[in-house]
Amino acid sequence: MCDEQQLARMGRLNRRQFTAFGAIAGLAACAPMNGAKAEGSLSEEMVSFSTPLGTMDAFFVHPAEGAYPAVIVWPDIAGLRDAFKMMARRLAGEGYSVLVLNPYYQSAPAPQFEDFEDWRNNDGMAKVGPWREENTHEAVTETAKAAVAWLDGQEAVDTSRGIGTQGYCMGGPFVVRTAAAVPSRVKAGASFHGGGLVGDDDTAPINLLDDTQASFLIAIAQNDDARVPGEKDALRAAAEAAGRPAEIEVYAGDHGWTVVDSPVYAEEPAEKAWSRLLALYESAL
Repeated sequence: MCDEQQLARMGRLNRRQFTAFGAIAGLAACAPMNGAKAEGSLSEEMVSFSTPLGTMDAFFVHPAEGAYPAVIVWPDIAGLRDAFKMMARRLAGEGYSVLVLNPYYQSAPAPQFEDFEDWRNNDGMAKVGPWREENTHEAVTETAKAAVAWLDGQEAVDTSRGIGTQGYCMGGPFVVRTAAAVPSRVKAGASFHGGGLVGDDDTAPINLLDDTQASFLIAIAQNDDARVPGEKDALRAAAEAAGRPAEIEVYAGDHGWTVVDSPVYAEEPAEKAWSRLLALYESAL
């Protein structure tokens, strides 16, 4: 779920949490990577590329040398901002080439908001309302195809490996749509406190699972599950029917618990979710 009442409770990460997470991301940029992955620093830049709907602006970060599996990140309702850049750097430090999309690129360049406090205090819900309407199923599908094509043209991307995708809040359902848009390339998808995964429409993510070739991680917030406890069971049944591996779990965190600039950010369950994300990518990409 991703309703106004929940989102209104989300604001600025306190200084201690933000500094701590930044230190983790910084260490990832300098530390040796796991297993056979390369060692070294990261390279990052804001990039742009064409889609059928306009020009996408996005943040791209990857190890400075070598080619790695690509990951597409769909941010939450407050869009592409520093919190998601830090997450992307941390993931790149594990040996991935990470592209964080601007979900509102059809309407406004990123960043639209500095952080969640900015979103909350400056009429964020009203501002993003018309922008969100641009993200139809068809629009997300076309954007996903363009992002995959752009990534496959980058020297930092190992095209012999599958692509992963992860999404937060409103970005959660975009994960399944991305996997269904390019099933031959997208092999892993992770939704964190994603809203709108279950529905009766043919284009509802739950009904697109059999159009994918991906393995999934669906991490559900405890307060979202309390409101709609049947959704996890419906998702499990749909994944089984589609023959898609899916780890579907309710976490001990409220909606937004994985996002570092949210006041409900909860370190222990967030780190658990992060470890399960890495396990998914390690096995599926």
